[in-house]
Amino acid sequence: MYYRILTDFIVVIHLLFIIFVIFGGFLSLFKKWIIWIHIPVVIWGACVELFGWICPLTPLENWLRLGGDQQGYQGGFIEHYLMPVIYPENLTRNIQIVFGLSVLVINIVVYCILFFRSRQP
Repeated sequence: MYYRILTDFIVVIHLLFIIFVIFGGFLSLFKKWIIWIHIPVVIWGACVELFGWICPLTPLENWLRLGGDQQGYQGGFIEHYLMPVIYPENLTRNIQIVFGLSVLVINIVVYCILFFRSRQP
């Protein structure tokens, strides 16, 4: 029972982390100190997608699933939970690259807005 609760907690944290990677720059428009947390997170998230790395939360989640007599899964969080919702096919390398580039583009736009807004008198 504890393993299942911890697994669900890790899944929620994982999803919140992904949302923060994608949209956390918008928070920086209101609270500038978030930049110092968000930029390293964006770099990490983009690298995971662009280089095909596995986020450390995925093996932790699988380990907890196995400890709770549940079945683990292959691949990453996005592949397992989000891709079936977004796309009916399996995650491909090209889609991962698009995700990574999308994260960078979204956040570059947000930080350009932030930069130009801060330079106005």
